[in-house]
Amino acid sequence: MAAFILEKLCRGCKRCVNACPVQAITMVSHLAVVDPEICTECETCMESCMHGSITFATPEERKSNG
Repeated sequence: MAAFILEKLCRGCKRCVNACPVQAITMVSHLAVVDPEICTECETCMESCMHGSITFATPEERKSNG
């Protein structure tokens, strides 16, 4: 279960990009994007996000909520 960015809350501050120890987060069109293949679920990005835009969800949970 990789990190998931809530796009409506992301402000593009790059705090999560800088915090990720495995570089699983990149910026695309001023929004953070997580590569689930690289994400180690360490939650460092979630702790660094001051906007509350990062959560952890399975693909099924994301589909049912999005």
